[in-house]
Amino acid sequence: MNTDTSNPAPALIQLRAVSKDYPSASGHFSALKSINIDIRGGECVAVVGKSGSGKTTLINVLTGIDSPSTGTLDIDGCSIHQLSQEELAVWRGRSIGIVFQFFQLLPTLTVVENVALPMDFCKTYPAGKRRARTLQLLERLGIADQADKLPADLSGGQQQRAAIARALANDPPIVVADEPTGNLDSKTSDDVMAFLASLAADGKTVLTVTHERDLSRFFTRTITLSDGHIASDSGAR
Repeated sequence: MNTDTSNPAPALIQLRAVSKDYPSASGHFSALKSINIDIRGGECVAVVGKSGSGKTTLINVLTGIDSPSTGTLDIDGCSIHQLSQEELAVWRGRSIGIVFQFFQLLPTLTVVENVALPMDFCKTYPAGKRRARTLQLLERLGIADQADKLPADLSGGQQQRAAIARALANDPPIVVADEPTGNLDSKTSDDVMAFLASLAADGKTVLTVTHERDLSRFFTRTITLSDGHIASDSGAR
């Protein structure tokens, strides 16, 4: 391991003066207020804060689901804030793996079909190799035996593992998880978080929105939001 910090790697994710406003009856609501963040490759970051603090808005901006009202967002050399919606969809499919709290698996597709969807959309793997790639991911997550079942036939923990496999389908450099343990028991939560942390150890950048402080041992850095501001950042330089 390289422990030389005299010349740190450049930021993979860089936010500068990012704000996000929404219209409201009183004029507008500022969900994010001039946020500045640098995140480097291989970090495992927790984003925490009370309800309404701006956590989900920050994740939506980082993943291109939402656009900043002001400021700039650069990820791996790409100025995300300047992309069209069509360009964002292609970029997101190749660069970001998203894990949702409620899994978001399509109920009429089998697990293997759900996991293959990002590959079908982005054409990152030849059609003939997608099932093998999917089974490899499901094997890594311990649910290869569930591949041809429908999501409704799986437990909550198995569905979340399938959702993680789908997020990894295109081998994205960044994985973003929005409350991934919110509907899981404590044992399964630990297993899911340990797997996400292992992705960071392998070089991926992992950002997780969570309200569960007892999971802090899995993270290398914690960013706390309050009323749209960064209240604290354990990894700030």
